[in-house]
Amino acid sequence: MTRVFSGVKPTGHLTLGNYLGAMRRWAAVDQHEADALFCVVDLHALTVDHDPARVRRLSRQSATLLLAAGLDPELCTLFVQSHVDEHARLSYVLECVATDGEMRRMIQYKEKAARERLRGGSVRLSLLTYPVLMAADILAYGAGEVPVGDDQRQHVELARDIAVRFNQRYGHTFVVPRATRPGVAARVMNLQDPASKMGKSDDVGPGIVYLLDEPDVMRKKVMRAVTDSGREVVYDREARPGLANLLEILAACTGGEPEALCGAYTSYGALKKDTAEAVVEVLRPLRERHKELCADPGHVEGVLRAGAERARGMARPTVDAAYRAIGLLPAVAEVEKAAGAGAVVTV
Repeated sequence: MTRVFSGVKPTGHLTLGNYLGAMRRWAAVDQHEADALFCVVDLHALTVDHDPARVRRLSRQSATLLLAAGLDPELCTLFVQSHVDEHARLSYVLECVATDGEMRRMIQYKEKAARERLRGGSVRLSLLTYPVLMAADILAYGAGEVPVGDDQRQHVELARDIAVRFNQRYGHTFVVPRATRPGVAARVMNLQDPASKMGKSDDVGPGIVYLLDEPDVMRKKVMRAVTDSGREVVYDREARPGLANLLEILAACTGGEPEALCGAYTSYGALKKDTAEAVVEVLRPLRERHKELCADPGHVEGVLRAGAERARGMARPTVDAAYRAIGLLPAVAEVEKAAGAGAVVTV
């Protein structure tokens, strides 16, 4: 069975875009068809200025929402990145294989560093090196496939390059992963700026539907969505992006097709009303399950504890092998354990 690794970064509240674009598929497809690991990548949240208490709160909330969305700990492995030391252990080793030039070519680093320089500041070193940590997330588990959007493909390509380079220099150690395009899923855009993705934000934005918004708040945001000039309801992503976004959201929530749905409407108001109700209904089971899970925090903690233990067992052999391959001396406890098992130990 193919092993798949995916993660969410706890830098903001999860949105309708996160659910329709990824989480729903993880629950409905990936955990059934692959040896799937899903991770709250909290170490990545430290690459920018942050409130420690908020990172902890969002990490727990993200894990709870993933369970509420349908992830089953009997079918997949759900854990928090910082609970598995192998991520940080492997990241440093891979930094010793990656190059400064590769890091500085990463698009996200270039864009964020340029914005910060305009303000007279500078970014954290971890923002420069975090693509190596992302590579460690993937390579530690021997993941063959990494389903990502176009904005993350560059990072998976870096993981491939590092794996190939390490294998060539120090002996075959890592599975070389490949980026895969997620299966058909909604590309949800900001309701107030249909040229931008509906992403997590530190601010409560009128164009972002958060999974834990109250139903009336969701309805209000959809009803106030930006549309386009003209009166005819047609599906045209280039010429009518606001209208197309509403049709795509409605299609994703109801299982229809945007091109077919537009023929059922003669006014923007009716489309907005139906889209708002569809959003509320598709998120209703998730919100109800989230409420149940919040009433039993011990269950979520138990899932994360068991998931971390399972993930640690998957990652440790590969990371230990990488340590040996690159020239690090095995720990005394490891040598004694191997000797006790009757293995021939060479140091």
